[in-house]
Amino acid sequence: MRKEYDFSKMKGRKNPYAKALKKQVTIRMGVDIIDYFKQMSAETGIPYQNLINLYLRECVQSGRKISIKWAS
Repeated sequence: MRKEYDFSKMKGRKNPYAKALKKQVTIRMGVDIIDYFKQMSAETGIPYQNLINLYLRECVQSGRKISIKWAS
């Protein structure tokens, strides 16, 4: 095996499985929610959409359920 390889002539290509990992959706969120995640994004350096996705994934994995009580 060589100590060094020349990758300058190598062509890059996209991951063919990437589309199966995520699906684009349109969702309405409160401005305060978006601002909160954008602030966290500035602190962590992680894009805010990724932070929202990570939080929702954590909810799914932990089986977290929302508790809604409507006014009578």
